[in-house]
Amino acid sequence: MTDPYWNHNVHYHPVVLAAVPDGCRTALDVGCGDGLLARKLAQRAESVTGVDRSPEMIRLACEQRPENVTFQEGDYLDDTLPEGKYDFVSAVAVVHHAPFEDAVRGLVRLLAPGGRLVIVGMAYNHTALDWVISGCGLPASVLNARLHGGKRGPAGMPVKDSAMHWAEARKAAHRLLPGCRFRRRLLWRYTAVWDKPQEGGS
Repeated sequence: MTDPYWNHNVHYHPVVLAAVPDGCRTALDVGCGDGLLARKLAQRAESVTGVDRSPEMIRLACEQRPENVTFQEGDYLDDTLPEGKYDFVSAVAVVHHAPFEDAVRGLVRLLAPGGRLVIVGMAYNHTALDWVISGCGLPASVLNARLHGGKRGPAGMPVKDSAMHWAEARKAAHRLLPGCRFRRRLLWRYTAVWDKPQEGGS
């Protein structure tokens, strides 16, 4: 699939897709926006649901909808979505729009036992090392933007800065998602991949 646009979130879609377990039946993309990632997930899962609080984003998503994808307006933090249903849940640039603990617990609630959660998150610089690492991402960002026709995204996509710095995000992720694979990425993002224990597991 050729992406219609590129930005720092789209850049990490391949990381999300690579984490989808083989034989995935039900996938959920939280904060799906215009549905770009959900449409990609449709090639890896039997059925995909995309949810977003923005009616405009859902309208855009429904304009291009594969047969095995459903888009719905709603908030993953309320009772819009069924608990424990999804084998795979992705949340790209989503968790910083709510208190971190509430966001993570809300995502975990939606996962089926044995399911996998992938978070692509944002944080802010707090130390000198943070600024150095972030600075290293600038040439890569400029190069990728040039190769992909600029840094763009769907108009009207909600934007918010993170309230956590990198060390806080790492610590909180490991506390709330024991054993998660947390990695700071070059283009001002981190990824956290976590497998929910089977029922009765530790």
